[in-house]
Amino acid sequence: MIENKNILIIGGSSGIGLALAEMLSPQNSVYVASRSHESLSHLDVKHLPFDATTDELDLSVLPENLDGFVYCPGSINLRPFRGLKTEAFTSDFEINVIGAVKALKSVLNLLNASPNAAVVFYSTVAVQTGMPFHSSVAASKGAIEGLTRSLAAEFAPNIRVNCVAPSLTKSKIAEPMLKNTTIAEGIAKAHPLKRLGEGKDSASLAKFLITEDSSWVTGQIIAVDGGRSKLS
Repeated sequence: MIENKNILIIGGSSGIGLALAEMLSPQNSVYVASRSHESLSHLDVKHLPFDATTDELDLSVLPENLDGFVYCPGSINLRPFRGLKTEAFTSDFEINVIGAVKALKSVLNLLNASPNAAVVFYSTVAVQTGMPFHSSVAASKGAIEGLTRSLAAEFAPNIRVNCVAPSLTKSKIAEPMLKNTTIAEGIAKAHPLKRLGEGKDSASLAKFLITEDSSWVTGQIIAVDGGRSKLS
């Protein structure tokens, strides 16, 4: 386990990001950039008010170097393609891709100041496994997977870049889909492991990917999906 490292989590006040902050904060200096902070009150973290679609990161509150950068914001916009307006694709691309690019560019010098920095992005199982009604989110998260590989090649050997691709995880943005117990149970049964993802499932992998335990891992898209992308 890495200790006393500086780690920035974008969107770390709920779901996977919050689970990751809980795992890392006891032994690291964790900075959480998010719109809300009430859920962080029990943690020893530094909060930065931040909206990934509109704000610039306040670099004055960050340390001189960052050892880890994790971008968690995302969207679930599931509708038939014929019913999706072009604006929906633009909106999803803004939060999933442009937000990640802007945040990463703003702290790149801080990551370069670390001898062993790592970046973790988030994709979705729907990129590698075709699923109906996922065209908008799959298109933008597919761009994140391409960005992961490109930046891993460009930043090596100084900064490692990897991506976690979960299936549906219990979180605030998934609540509208999971309010119906019958629907939630049906989605869970579609996974070989017969349950929905928890925030800690994907957070545990992100924790591994930004520590030196994964020092020979870069450019990878790793599924945390209950077997859904590979097993029938």
